Amino acid sequence: MRLRRAAVMAVPATLVAAGLAVLTAEGALGVQFAISGMPFTVTATELNGTGFEQFGGLDNMADGSPNAGDTGGQVLVVTSAIKNATLTKLCQSVDLGGTNLLITAGGGRQKVKATDLTTDSTELSGDAAFDNIEIGNDASTLDKANAKGPIGVFSQQADTVHIGNLRQTNYATTAGVFKLPGLKLRFSDSGC
Repeated sequence: MRLRRAAVMAVPATLVAAGLAVLTAEGALGVQFAISGMPFTVTATELNGTGFEQFGGLDNMADGSPNAGDTGGQVLVVTSAIKNATLTKLCQSVDLGGTNLLITAGGGRQKVKATDLTTDSTELSGDAAFDNIEIGNDASTLDKANAKGPIGVFSQQADTVHIGNLRQTNYATTAGVFKLPGLKLRFSDSGC
């Protein structure tokens, strides 16, 4: 019964998310949208990217969201933007209240590829290495990827980024192009 309820909640949400992704990739929508307020986990054994930027931001839920709690519908996030990224063994999961919607891709010879990838995270961990990193930039002056933060906000950027054993708690992800070879979407008792 719980699985059936989760499916009823997840299928429309997945279709809407896919539609938004297509419209964003075609330039019909900007990358700003009201977040659901439901965090999701993303893991990858390896992320490699060129053109990396990172700065603080604030995501907003739709007015009246049942997930707002006492936050006023806002979540403080770290926005990471990567011009071109490849990910190995990508896993994404969202807890739907007893069952997880699980997405995996890039586990074979072909890696997940993304251009203009942006994630809004509350947690990020892994083993990171950067080439030509600049720390302390004003977020409004970034020029390594296609994102700019608010003026007066601390940021950093680098020519390249490598993160092994990546783990993120995200509230939003956007990409101009997102290629997911070997995509599998399913329900699971456990997340990533």
